[in-house]
Amino acid sequence: MPVQEVKCSLCRKRVKVHDQYDIPIFDPNTGFAICKNCIREISRFLDEHDAAKGHAVNQPQQSNFASELGEVLKKNKPHVIKAYLDEFIIKQERAKKILSVAAYNHYKRMLYDYNHSGGEEEIDKSNVIIMGPTGCGKTALLSHLSRLLDIPFAVTDTSSLTEAGFVGADVEVAVRNLYYAAGKDIEKTEHGIIYLDEFDKIARKSGENNSITADPGHEGVQQGLLKMLEGSVVEFTARGQRKHPEAPTIKVNTRNILFIVGGAFVGIEKIVAKRVKKNAAGMGFGVDIPSNEDDSKRYDELIHQVRPEDLMKYGIIPEIIGRLPVICTLETLDEDSLLRILTEPKNAPVKQYEKLLEMDNVKLEFEEAALRAVAKKAIERKTGARSLKGIIEDVMLDVMFDIPKTNEPRKVVITEACINDGETPKIYPLDGNDNQDTAANDKEENTSA
Repeated sequence: MPVQEVKCSLCRKRVKVHDQYDIPIFDPNTGFAICKNCIREISRFLDEHDAAKGHAVNQPQQSNFASELGEVLKKNKPHVIKAYLDEFIIKQERAKKILSVAAYNHYKRMLYDYNHSGGEEEIDKSNVIIMGPTGCGKTALLSHLSRLLDIPFAVTDTSSLTEAGFVGADVEVAVRNLYYAAGKDIEKTEHGIIYLDEFDKIARKSGENNSITADPGHEGVQQGLLKMLEGSVVEFTARGQRKHPEAPTIKVNTRNILFIVGGAFVGIEKIVAKRVKKNAAGMGFGVDIPSNEDDSKRYDELIHQVRPEDLMKYGIIPEIIGRLPVICTLETLDEDSLLRILTEPKNAPVKQYEKLLEMDNVKLEFEEAALRAVAKKAIERKTGARSLKGIIEDVMLDVMFDIPKTNEPRKVVITEACINDGETPKIYPLDGNDNQDTAANDKEENTSA
């Protein structure tokens, strides 16, 4: 007997009716029906309404959440958070300290609010702006931080946002992403962390000067983010629903949400350099003439001197800057740093490929000269650590295609010529430890010869 299908009068979806609980409300005469998912949503909205009126629903949840915060604080001290980040992120010591302290203080601020609810004294949240060159580890830092934290964490691409009324995503999308990351738990959503990536893409097109034309994807987005950063009730529809006056909405207070905004801010070092040299002589003996070799060092010196006025000249409106009191800057990655990234972190690219080939009974080995060649190529491409895996992937493609043809134990050696000249990696047969040592010795003798 075929399963009957009934169309829900609210969500308009066709539901297969296995028993009466799939469509709890159904009038066969009129065809009016409400599915179990819609009833759950209605129940949730009523609970939220009751909580807003008398706070009866949220009291047990607040107590449980507050007790969880106490345990989280004990486990996640700043030095513990930094030690965890050290396992995955090379260099960027100052940035790791800033984010560790920001996360820890966010926990303490939440716990303080629970213990002193209704008090006159409040601890203001310290939103963070993080900047650095492409491929220096901004997104990686925050993605690993999110794995450690026991509170919701969501990433939103700011470049996709537009001002309300224009085609594109509204700024409320950032809070909606956090809401779903929190498992639709409003209490946890209101104490989570939002990372706004590519924040530099919404700078004013005309810098610090006002534009006379519409700027829906730049200054308009900044204006829309103002109240959200400071703390306000954000209203949004569920994912997939269109925004109209009769649509059911979800309300979230952002007063306790920590915002971290980040971007490359390409060219801001030039703005800092102009400010630093404003009172210095422009010509004569003793004037520093920058060279290409010193570009990265010069950048690292300048990026750590970024001030709010530099961000204003870049195109960030003053009101937004006032809501981002903590400026976190990252340095460029030199050849030695990229070399360490290839091998040292827990998720290092070399370790990943070693594990992949190990599953095919193959041992992978990179010569140090080959690893250094990979680092040099990444610097030439000016994409930082982001391109390391892509460079190795190009070299490993043919090997990973041919290796699974047989299951014989073998050893693959990647040389400098494989990286620079496109030579085929060397493959040695292995029959136990003795042959493995013999193959290694043969390779050393060939290299010395």
